[in-house]
Amino acid sequence: MTFQMKWDTCDDLTNYVLQLGDDALVLGHRLSEWCGHGPILEQDIALSNISLDLIGLARQYYQYAAELIGGDMTEDHIAYLRDVGDFHNHSMMEQPNGHWGDTLVRQCLYDVFHQDYLTALTRSSDQRLAAIAVKALKEVNYHVQFSSEWLIRLGDGTQESHDKVQNSLQGLMTYSAEFFQASKADVWALKQGVGPDVAALKPGWDSRMDALISQATLSRPAADAAIWQGKEGSHGEFLALLLSEMQSLPRSYPDATW
Repeated sequence: MTFQMKWDTCDDLTNYVLQLGDDALVLGHRLSEWCGHGPILEQDIALSNISLDLIGLARQYYQYAAELIGGDMTEDHIAYLRDVGDFHNHSMMEQPNGHWGDTLVRQCLYDVFHQDYLTALTRSSDQRLAAIAVKALKEVNYHVQFSSEWLIRLGDGTQESHDKVQNSLQGLMTYSAEFFQASKADVWALKQGVGPDVAALKPGWDSRMDALISQATLSRPAADAAIWQGKEGSHGEFLALLLSEMQSLPRSYPDATW
């Protein structure tokens, strides 16, 4: 098969599904980088399981997108043979893991949003997406519990852990603004009743994060006016490097089979 898929050649529903899948794949791959490097065995395994949950979720979205595109398209083509500009994930997902506190702050900020987003998506007019959301919520509820407990443990721990996680929060909070900035795909999905109003999710997210940050004895950073464009396909070097590693084998041996 000659691979021709580009974001601007897909229909609106397909682009929306791809946007959802890209978040899950990119963050899942980032978390997989911790495998064998966690602070203790139990947490290493826990984070690896969350990574598998997200990659499994990406597969569900990509399988649906492949069906919408038709022909010989597969989930593997979508994951491994698209270029960086054809990925439309939130910018936060592609940020490097950093230390344990950086990873868990990123995870907590996203998990709380993801839980609310999937809850809204269960009411989608698209029955396939609604079913995917219902199934994924069972796993994401655990993700929220895991990352929230770690945010509190690190923030309300030693002075060193508190200071480190406060710095993590300072550096990553700015990326959360993109959660509530509607992309072109988000706007289409809202008009069609397929996806939620992302701006309407912000008050609930703010309230939940404020409570967690307070319980962790941390300070919420001041609001940042930065606008990120990951959902519109604009990325920095981090995603390019991630995809270069993730896609190296299938691009080098496109006809390889197990």
